[in-house]
Amino acid sequence: MCRPDRTADQGLAAPASSATASVLPTGRAYLGMFDKSTWIRLPRNVVVGHGVLDDAAAAVEELRLHGDPLVVTSPTPAKVAGDRVVAGLSDAGFDPRVVRIEEATFAAVEEVIEIAASDDVGYLVGVGGGKVIDVAKMAGEDVGKGFVSVPTAASHDGIVSGRASIPEGDTRHSVAAEPPLAVVADTEILADAPWELTTAGCADIISNFTAVRDWELAHRLKNVGYHEYAGALSRMTAEMLVENADSIRPELEESAWIVTKALVSSGVAMSIAGSSRPASGAEHLISHQLDRIAPDPALHGHQVGVASIMTEYLHSGPKGQWQDIRNALASIDAPTTAEELGIDDETIVEALTTAHEIRDRYTILGDGMSEAAAREAASVTGVI
Repeated sequence: MCRPDRTADQGLAAPASSATASVLPTGRAYLGMFDKSTWIRLPRNVVVGHGVLDDAAAAVEELRLHGDPLVVTSPTPAKVAGDRVVAGLSDAGFDPRVVRIEEATFAAVEEVIEIAASDDVGYLVGVGGGKVIDVAKMAGEDVGKGFVSVPTAASHDGIVSGRASIPEGDTRHSVAAEPPLAVVADTEILADAPWELTTAGCADIISNFTAVRDWELAHRLKNVGYHEYAGALSRMTAEMLVENADSIRPELEESAWIVTKALVSSGVAMSIAGSSRPASGAEHLISHQLDRIAPDPALHGHQVGVASIMTEYLHSGPKGQWQDIRNALASIDAPTTAEELGIDDETIVEALTTAHEIRDRYTILGDGMSEAAAREAASVTGVI
């Protein structure tokens, strides 16, 4: 199906090895043939703002794609935006097909793949929250057809990124995929989404602080390729969101505007890096582990937000910036404790001690934390 994760861009990463210098007849040092390259995939059209849902068909037309669209949505997003998107595409002369999914599962992905493989389907349009968009993204990747992202909630940066995450049983599979060809994010619709979805999107962005720290640490200790531009963009995105936290309030379209721009920026950082490293470190490993072991996991963004409080503590110690992260999350009404997540203390400790087993990605968790160290980190930060 989907191809494995792309490694960080080696073409623009900091050099890891020493080259043997030779001296040309002119006396200039020669370090060898330059052979670096990179291929950065970015959305071609990003349309964000009030009422832009009505521009979805125009954004698609400008892509000059062949074939007709397959609109992937679910019941509620279909009422909120999907039906309007289908009508707009029809009015523009397209013959859209529609598939409605109930849950983000591999069975749903296979259902969409079966329809998308048809010769008359030229591309996919995902209309909904992160789960619907991930299904469309993964199906499009499998059949080799592009997709357009039309989010109805600003809940995480998957609406823009080249990553797709689908739960299966007690685990969650995250795979590399193409980023969307276009993004159409109507802030009027996003502002009407449940407030907890918006705060989850904010928390997901704030957690970029610790994701970049982990990436830098992996570069120093494990020689993992590091992309300075992608790292700086991701960190700046988190900083700008924190600076505008006072403006992020329920049912304010300005809030949706701020959060959506941050999600787009985070997704672009991942596209530049060629991996999820700019926005995914130990805090995401902990969240993925909570998805596996917690009886009733919280929203992804909320889990990574709380986890980033603890991982920042591990990076910078008792007097470090973990309090700034906690305060920023609290200011936007995002959870900062296990109790607010609806997860018991022991499950948090278990996730901290076992999250390093999720995938082969070096983070501040190293080869694992002891139970005593995990309990201390969670206790000092007030998470438990």
